Amino acid sequence: MSNKVEFHDPESASIGAGKDLPAFWAKTTTVLGTLLAVIALSFACELQLKLGLALFTEQALHAILGISVSTVFIKVRVSRKAPQDSVPWYDCIFAGAALIVGAYLAWRYPVLADDFFALKNEAFILGIILLPLTIEALRRTAGLSLTIIVLAFILYALFGDIIPGRLRALTQPFLGFVAYLAIDNVALVSLPLRIVGTIVVAYIFFGQLLLKSGGSEWFTDIATAMMGRSRGGAAKIAVVASGLFGSISGTAVANVASTGVITIPLMRNAGYDPKVAGAFEAVASTGGQIMPPIMGAAAFLMAEMLQVTYADVVLAALIPALLYYFAVFIYADLEAARKNIAPIPEELIPPMLRVLKEGWFFCVPFSVLIYALFWMNRSPEEAALWSGGVTVCVSWIFGYKGHRISVREILDCVRSTGENSVDIVIIGGMAGIIMGVMGSSGLGDGLTFVLIQLGEGNLPALLFLTALICIVLGMSMPTTAIYLLVAAIAAPPLVKLGINPIAAHMYVFYFGVVSLITPPVAVAAFVAAHLAGAKPMETAVASVRIGWTALVVPVMFVMSPNLLLQGGIWDAILAVVTAVAGVWLATGGLIGYMFGPMRFLIRIAHGVAGIALLVPTQSFDGAGWVELAGFIGGLVLIGKGLADRRLGKLQEQPS
Repeated sequence: MSNKVEFHDPESASIGAGKDLPAFWAKTTTVLGTLLAVIALSFACELQLKLGLALFTEQALHAILGISVSTVFIKVRVSRKAPQDSVPWYDCIFAGAALIVGAYLAWRYPVLADDFFALKNEAFILGIILLPLTIEALRRTAGLSLTIIVLAFILYALFGDIIPGRLRALTQPFLGFVAYLAIDNVALVSLPLRIVGTIVVAYIFFGQLLLKSGGSEWFTDIATAMMGRSRGGAAKIAVVASGLFGSISGTAVANVASTGVITIPLMRNAGYDPKVAGAFEAVASTGGQIMPPIMGAAAFLMAEMLQVTYADVVLAALIPALLYYFAVFIYADLEAARKNIAPIPEELIPPMLRVLKEGWFFCVPFSVLIYALFWMNRSPEEAALWSGGVTVCVSWIFGYKGHRISVREILDCVRSTGENSVDIVIIGGMAGIIMGVMGSSGLGDGLTFVLIQLGEGNLPALLFLTALICIVLGMSMPTTAIYLLVAAIAAPPLVKLGINPIAAHMYVFYFGVVSLITPPVAVAAFVAAHLAGAKPMETAVASVRIGWTALVVPVMFVMSPNLLLQGGIWDAILAVVTAVAGVWLATGGLIGYMFGPMRFLIRIAHGVAGIALLVPTQSFDGAGWVELAGFIGGLVLIGKGLADRRLGKLQEQPS
């Protein structure tokens, strides 16, 4: 069995696109991808400052955006039905226009930014070319739903003055609006694109180096060695491997498609139902997006938007993510016990000592990453580049299964980094357009006011509405796009109502990410269902059951941020202990099995006791008594379960 996984992104319409292109266009995309990565990585390591060049970051961002849009028009056709083996004349024009405008803005930006009002007409001409091309590139890569959202924001900025009440827009002339979106550093080339163009690209490069050097294969091997012999080992392998890989990949669906081709057949062969096997992979891959230290690059985005340190975000995210995976592990274990699923065959399990001996050095790049971020206070992008360099060094020194990364493979990593960054660069530009509209039109303030008015009278209703908005907005999008969108729209009202800012941003992030496994557009679950040969909606429903903590834990840390380690140490310890017990009891009740099969009323009792233990003691008056009742009820249920199992074993013994 081959455990090697591959980086690719089924969310993108460009998957497989461009593979049948003529040699000229294939080489063109290779050159463009390499150029994109070189520009991004150069600015990530601040090469321009080391060389004494007075360059604005926005100049690099315009160049990166132009290259990305041009690449999309070369590789992705206007529709799936169009011939894929050639580039139509109109796409050639669009690709050339995007490249020329991006290059011109990269050169001309300092002058345009310095004297914007005098050169507004020039900026308008550039914007009226670049903005529609960017939006069409977004449609071709991210799909129609996200494009409709962007167009709705633009239409609001242009015609929102006809809307009565607090949501009435502060409109501006069309010419000035287009020029503003294209040039201003709080619009198209604002914070989202800045983060994507430096931090995210650096981590994609790090991931590519790990892939080429064998690190991703080692992740799967060590997961198999750790979990293969335990009850439900096949599902636990999926959880560990997908959790390790998913935090780096930056998209849950790419994680499903890469690790799922190995773990889903493994789970099916072990005896898991196809929809359950697909659900485990979808839930585990989605969890990689909320697991520190990288969180699909969202940790760095959150730190920038909250103006806090990266360490603050990682520490806050740690306990909720561990609770999420704890629930998935418990579900896998109890499901295996309920269905009598055996561990995976011994011949498929590599010896742990051999796995550690072959790839222990892959721990070194991650140690360097954490050391650079936490102890040396280096920027995230610099830490990623350090880790990438260390990955190359340890591969050259030790090699994995006899393979050492070559110079050619390193150059290929640069190329593939650029090509794999195209979609997320387009999404970063999209997020910048939305943030520009919200800032110029007053929509951000108006929406915040409306939601605050609702929340002042009924905070649970606001939390429910916010969660619903995040799930709807997050449908079918990569992790970084989800967070950028929901953080701009849904987080400010929660913060204005006095909710801890980190808790508010974590809340919207969780519900944005959970859209990947939540019907009706549970794209991660649907991809997993395809690999498992199961019905998509049944797999999505099973995914919600397995990943139920992602719907409950955010409410807990909003009501009382102890789980985010924002309070006292003893309060945090109490919150963690009771949460672990509550997750265990509630998951058992959900499955209907703990120490043995449960009757319906006993399942309900386990669920009630578990939820009671999950209630934060600071959430309302009397919450401590609710938690105490859950604790006592849990002890009674555990005692009864142990007694019933002992009695059952005694009855099974021959007389």
